[in-house]
Amino acid sequence: MRFLYNFSIYLYGITIRIAAVFNAKAKLWLKGRKNIFQNLATTVKDEKDIVWFHCASLGEFEQAKPLIEGYKDKYPSHKILLTFFSPSGFEVRKKYEKVDWVFYLPSDTTKNSTQFIETVHPLKAVFVKYEFWFNYMAELKKQAIPFYSVSSIFRKEQPFFRYKNNWFAKQLKNATHFFVQDNHSKELLNSIGINNITISGDTRFDCVSLNTKNTKPLPLIETFSKTKPTIICGSTWPKDERILAKYIKKNPQYNYIIAPHELTHVRKLQKETNALLLSEANQQKIHDKNVLVIDNMGLLSSIYKYGKIAYIGGGFGVGIHNILEAVAFGVPVIFGPNYKKFNEAKDLIALSAAKSISNFEELEQGINHFEEFDSTISLKYIERNSGATERIILNI
Repeated sequence: MRFLYNFSIYLYGITIRIAAVFNAKAKLWLKGRKNIFQNLATTVKDEKDIVWFHCASLGEFEQAKPLIEGYKDKYPSHKILLTFFSPSGFEVRKKYEKVDWVFYLPSDTTKNSTQFIETVHPLKAVFVKYEFWFNYMAELKKQAIPFYSVSSIFRKEQPFFRYKNNWFAKQLKNATHFFVQDNHSKELLNSIGINNITISGDTRFDCVSLNTKNTKPLPLIETFSKTKPTIICGSTWPKDERILAKYIKKNPQYNYIIAPHELTHVRKLQKETNALLLSEANQQKIHDKNVLVIDNMGLLSSIYKYGKIAYIGGGFGVGIHNILEAVAFGVPVIFGPNYKKFNEAKDLIALSAAKSISNFEELEQGINHFEEFDSTISLKYIERNSGATERIILNI
């Protein structure tokens, strides 16, 4: 099984190289890893007390962010190395000022994992949510370096739980400690003989709570949102946008702010919705349109505070994006049908603070339903579930 795992990593590398010919994200993935060990060795040379945080992408970074900042407050002399697997995380956060260095994670081959850990030699490694790279975990165990999995969440369909003592389950035993989101995850780990577990909750609640106190000033968006009740459409994909475009044409009584997950098609989206791009907006133009498309990154978490209702994208694809950023401002949320992996989505539906939709008619019903909404339902939910960061930092 180890051979098959390593072969799959090798095969993924080949696939990325082929995709890089025509795919910009794959090209960034390769470019970011060019000469990485040489750059890494030069950067961390003679440094000590390095703590390594790793995230897959931007969503996981939002879970790591309060931990990184809390850890730095507790251990100001420690150096923090942050790595990303995906360009969508690295490119947005490569200048994150709360860490000492930001790098891509080299592919999880036996050679790379050994070279990376011998170069950095971290005091400890903290991986977020679903990130389990088995060669890195084995090498950390071999060198007696603690490995912590934080805000992790498990499902019985994952290969770890297909039968006891399978190869994948054994790899998890290289972890020093798991800080899981819920009791179900703890029980699943217990079922394969893993007991070094703390139910800590999800650090995203701390992140979004902190964000509400540190939002960016956005005067153009504030002006735009004051003219009519505003629906914020965050992290949308084309499947979301087709339904939204139909609704927008039929319902001019609202203003709409659309922040697509990827910026490659903003001109097309602008044309379909008769929108104004934020990069081309000013105080005069902002009054002439009822649709504003956000054509840069990093603003969405601050934009939600201007909304009456939020639509969160991804639910017609692999899964919904972060709904808690909107919920933290007391805004009700609507999203597509693929939300079952997200506890917060199920919780908020049960509280009548969220709705899942499958088509245009259900979108209409959802927005009508949230015309009147008690924001304290959402705010109390965030408050009840905060505190994971402190629980984790006390124990790593």
